[in-house]
Amino acid sequence: MASASTDLVVGVDESDSSLMAARWAARMARERRLGLRLVHAVDEIPVTYPHRAPTYEDAQRVVGERGERVLSRAQAAVAEVAPELAAEAVLRPEQPASALRAESASAGMLILGSTGLHRLGRFVLGSVSVSLASHAECPVAFVRPHVAEEAPPVDGPVVVGVDATPVGEEAIGVAFEEASWRRTPLLAVHCWKEGFLASVFEESGSSADADAIEAHERELLAQRLAGWQAKYPDVQVERLAVKEKPADGLLDFADQAQLLVVGSRGRGGLAGLALGSTSQSLISYALCPVLVVRGNRPADSQD
Repeated sequence: MASASTDLVVGVDESDSSLMAARWAARMARERRLGLRLVHAVDEIPVTYPHRAPTYEDAQRVVGERGERVLSRAQAAVAEVAPELAAEAVLRPEQPASALRAESASAGMLILGSTGLHRLGRFVLGSVSVSLASHAECPVAFVRPHVAEEAPPVDGPVVVGVDATPVGEEAIGVAFEEASWRRTPLLAVHCWKEGFLASVFEESGSSADADAIEAHERELLAQRLAGWQAKYPDVQVERLAVKEKPADGLLDFADQAQLLVVGSRGRGGLAGLALGSTSQSLISYALCPVLVVRGNRPADSQD
């Protein structure tokens, strides 16, 4: 990973999902002998606070004590799975998105629990999650349980979405590293939209050769993986070229995976202005943790 440190940082709040994320991170930190920081951020009370009772100082004290309880609860969750791990607890008096983005500058991975479940089975992304997936300076993992289970899956392959972008290259590298650490196969999935290619051929007055297009996409996938397979000879790799929209194709394979890795360039006129539609869909619907790897290059196209 391209960060200055390999420590793991978990953003924790009062939700049970953040405790699940803390346990997930603790297992990773224990196995890989990494440092673990539990970070809880809360906005400071404005200095214009007008009330005499409770006073500004009283309100600040209550907020601080509440934050300490949140961190103590997260430390207890870590101790359940890794009692030998000394997790650092950090209380930051600032907006959560700003605090965790600053933490990401020196982290190997930022880990967040999924927020809420929509009645149709979609996890709702809060503003903090979207901001961090778009702007964090390290990979961001969104941890959620598998269906009705209380813990994320620990079996199955690592799945990575493969495309032809520089950010996709970074995601491939992270996916190989994760598969190697987890001692599990890597399923590399490359999706393409035939409808778009067919329309290009139609406008040029030609007809699309479906077999030639598929052969080209399979060759592209093989080229993207070649160097990484040599670097990680211990990782068993399965390659799949799928004629489907990226989000739909990857979600199909995420059902049986323990981790889904995807690169995200964001969308809009500025780099990382917003999280792309593919990444949002995967974080919202995948039945396993999703690791978003975002590059630092300008976002001039869609996910």
